[in-house]
Amino acid sequence: MSVSTFSSAHRLYVKSLYKRYLTNALDWTVRRDLWRAQAMQIRAEFERNRNVHDPRALALIFEKAEAELASKKHPDPIISPMFPGGTKWERNTPPAMGPLFDHLAVTEHDH
Repeated sequence: MSVSTFSSAHRLYVKSLYKRYLTNALDWTVRRDLWRAQAMQIRAEFERNRNVHDPRALALIFEKAEAELASKKHPDPIISPMFPGGTKWERNTPPAMGPLFDHLAVTEHDH
């Protein structure tokens, strides 16, 4: 049985960092055929650091990666139309399902 040296929190962090890199690259390069080459470079960079086990070295790698990602962050990222902040978010919201206002009852009661 193989024992992993990394916690599940570490794995989740690396996956999140990888996805954020890919998403940011896609924000800059909309054409998938051009983006694919960038995605392969990002994957190669992550693979290069795959066998680093020293916690201090990993901390430096993560710090540099976060700084690089922050410096390359797209100022106007692509947001899916149906997601919060997207162009179609809450465009056609359903009507409120509360009680209807009865105009006749109000006008008859006022007299």
